[in-house]
Amino acid sequence: MKSRAVVVGTTGNAVSTAVVDWAADEARYRRLPLRIVHILEWDSGQAPESGSGSYVERVWSAAAAATNATAARARDIAPGLEITADTLAGHPAGRLLELARDAELVVLGHRGSGGFAGLLLGSVSLRVAAHAPCPVAVVRGLPNRDGPISAGVDGSPATAQVLETAFAAAAARAARLVVVRAFAPAMQPWPAELKQAEAARLEEQLKSERQRFPGVPVEIQLTHRSITSVLVSASVDAQLVIVGSRGRGALRAALLGSTGRHVLQHAQCPVLVARPLC
Repeated sequence: MKSRAVVVGTTGNAVSTAVVDWAADEARYRRLPLRIVHILEWDSGQAPESGSGSYVERVWSAAAAATNATAARARDIAPGLEITADTLAGHPAGRLLELARDAELVVLGHRGSGGFAGLLLGSVSLRVAAHAPCPVAVVRGLPNRDGPISAGVDGSPATAQVLETAFAAAAARAARLVVVRAFAPAMQPWPAELKQAEAARLEEQLKSERQRFPGVPVEIQLTHRSITSVLVSASVDAQLVIVGSRGRGALRAALLGSTGRHVLQHAQCPVLVARPLC
């Protein structure tokens, strides 16, 4: 059976180069192939003809050249990694969701163009992050290579997937893991017994992953602040922030909750939406 790959979408600009660099590192951590895709979207009915070749042919050729150059850079970053590069046509979000069916992880930039970390998430990245049937990473800003992995949990069924993903990411990077749990925001100060009970509950959830990854140092952070604000603040110094999805209910638009959307919109480092593979 062919291995699933890490799929990364690129637009060929300087911002997407950083996205592919991150994806190459992630594929190396996971020991998986990397597939680089550049998806062209245009109105072929309005494409003008000029010279000996059509407008579409010239655009396609330029895109393929940029994609191949990006792949060559990725091979320099991760020698020995199996890397393929494809130029495809169609609606970017739709094609990426198709590719996600057989992917281990889809990696995207926070916007298709531009380069300002403070800009809100682009529509393609948001749609793929919300609806993909596999984990999705959105690369924002630059990761702090010496920083921790920060993971937000809420006690929902998604917690187990977030913790599994977070421990594996921390182990691969030899990083510290910070697990953030927000509860009882209206109670200030907290009764000591309530805080102790919540800490014990979280420790129980951590037990199996601590046993699988005994070398990962873990810090538990209980807070009455909004978990979104805590994770966004943590992203300034983190290597990676991990959030959960709501699972796969009948309402496809509800796959990504408000916490995940907010963190994806405002984080200053890469964000990974953890979810099980189909």
